[in-house]
Amino acid sequence: MGKKDASATKLPVDQYRKQIGKQDYKKTKSALKATRLQAEAKKNSSGFRDAFLVIAAILFFVLCVYAFFYLNLSTEINMDVDVD
Repeated sequence: MGKKDASATKLPVDQYRKQIGKQDYKKTKSALKATRLQAEAKKNSSGFRDAFLVIAAILFFVLCVYAFFYLNLSTEINMDVDVD
């Protein structure tokens, strides 16, 4: 009797998984194919985005270094100029 009572009560997780499985069967093949293609496109495009972000970060760093040295050297030159 204990086994029958234990199997009669289902865990909420198992019920949720069963509902998700039923919803997946309701989708048409074309909808599933479109979803798969979108996921593949997103996965492939992330490489280009990552490369662009790395290049942009390097350029930003170089620009900051250039601006730092430009501002430091320009203030030193202005201080050396004698005004008569």
